[in-house]
Amino acid sequence: MVSLLSFAAACGGDSSSDETSAPTETGAPTDSGAPATDAPAEETPVAGGTLRVGLEADVDGLDPTASALAVSGLTMAAAVFDPLFTFTADGDVVPYLAESIEPSADFMVWTMTLRAGVVFHDGTPLTTDAVIKQFEITRNDPLVGLAVKPYYPETGAVVKIDDLTMEFHPKEASQFFPSALTAQLGYIASPTWLDAVAADATLAQAPVGTGPFVFDSRTEDSMTKFVRNDAWWGTDIIGPVYLDAIEFYPVPDPSTRTELLQNGDLDIIHTTDTDQFPTYRDDPTLALDIDEDGEEYFLMINTAKAPFDDIRVRQALALATDRQGYYDLFNAGEGSLADQMFVPESPYYNPDVKQDGNDPAAAAVLVAEYCGESPVDADGKELCTDGKVNMEYQWSGPSVLATRIADFYNEGWSESFNVTFDEKSQADHIQEAALGIYNVVGWRQFGAENPGDDRVWLECRNIGGISLNWPRYCDEERDALIMEIANPATPEARPVALQQLVQNLHDSYAYIFMTYSSWAIVQSEKVHGRCDRVGSDGVPLVCSTNGRLYFQSTWLSN
Repeated sequence: MVSLLSFAAACGGDSSSDETSAPTETGAPTDSGAPATDAPAEETPVAGGTLRVGLEADVDGLDPTASALAVSGLTMAAAVFDPLFTFTADGDVVPYLAESIEPSADFMVWTMTLRAGVVFHDGTPLTTDAVIKQFEITRNDPLVGLAVKPYYPETGAVVKIDDLTMEFHPKEASQFFPSALTAQLGYIASPTWLDAVAADATLAQAPVGTGPFVFDSRTEDSMTKFVRNDAWWGTDIIGPVYLDAIEFYPVPDPSTRTELLQNGDLDIIHTTDTDQFPTYRDDPTLALDIDEDGEEYFLMINTAKAPFDDIRVRQALALATDRQGYYDLFNAGEGSLADQMFVPESPYYNPDVKQDGNDPAAAAVLVAEYCGESPVDADGKELCTDGKVNMEYQWSGPSVLATRIADFYNEGWSESFNVTFDEKSQADHIQEAALGIYNVVGWRQFGAENPGDDRVWLECRNIGGISLNWPRYCDEERDALIMEIANPATPEARPVALQQLVQNLHDSYAYIFMTYSSWAIVQSEKVHGRCDRVGSDGVPLVCSTNGRLYFQSTWLSN
């Protein structure tokens, strides 16, 4: 079983320009600037007010069974849906909409019980039948189903025990199964609404869940509004919902997002635009919260499509990339260069893996060798012109900064590559990656709280006409490592397997790691309580997740 964070954690973007984002769950340490969370202890939360949230993009819909929910979509979804499980601030998985879950001795059967008495916003009760219905609809979706279908048998995948209890029967053992139910796959929608969406696809824009906020209205690429759910099941168990409403505004250009926040037109934003971090620190009316322990920004290469089906060309692009220049120009001294999918402090970090780069002379040698063979594609089209490899670089926008970054890349690549540009909306960017209609893209991904959940982006079984293994790179040895990561023989075996996976990713040259994404949550001084989320047992829950926000405990002062 795998997590559907990602479209989340795994969606195109740039660590400096925030064109779009990919999937993970992680705590967010507070930056050394203004305090980012709660009001002073003597202040009491007050109800009322509308929170205006600036997002990096809009989404094509808010249906957890079918929509590609990148970070912006997951943020909106978290208002209207509750997950079956969630992460604590310490990274443990705990029940949320579920009451409990128990594995069999061999981790091949997981028995889950739902909370009693929970109802969806339309009055439909939450039952085992609702969960099973959503599971089957998700499995049959052409895109989202790719993260489900390979991991379950065709029949008997989820078995009803009673109205609140069911058994999950994955194909393979996984000791960390509940983490797969903490985000999109665990966001349970009303079965009545799912039937309505099947009859009228436009209703996917008006989601119905069990969450602390109820859908009110939506105008795509403009504003989506939710209002407080006064009948929320968690009020007596977890705590009250303070806000009257939340309004989400997609603002793809990060500089514009910052300007709207400073002008008071927005109350809170997420961003990876490190150029703006000093501005936030210098503004006493803003609070800055930075998370550098999640996903990474990298260039992702389609290994199944010429010319990058040749590893020499992939390696040449890595060598031709001015990683240090990128960091110096666009990161403003924030964060750090990344060599792999784990930060140096992680037990899974492999100190022997260093990302190739900053060697254009070596790149030119590989390109000369490749182009000297006069390669052509399947249609007989020449893949080199004037001794340089022809390629396209794609990113999501519109974003002035992302365009500057593309120009910067081209300066380093132009000695060995003829580069054309293609800017897409986030939705189209993700779709073309899934269909393999690209050469090289800017992307953010990995960083799952449970690193085993990142398997969906890596395994051979997830390559097809539509793929979640975006680079379409298949390695059976890698798949064997992933199986060991999901079900290690001993606790000590897991870090070893993950370090080997890091080496495998490097050797494939499907990714050119650039930086650790520095996700910032920036809020005005009237926003409070964002990190006061707790579970039903009072344990503090994760505050933010790679730019993804939660709002149940948030309140506004006058």
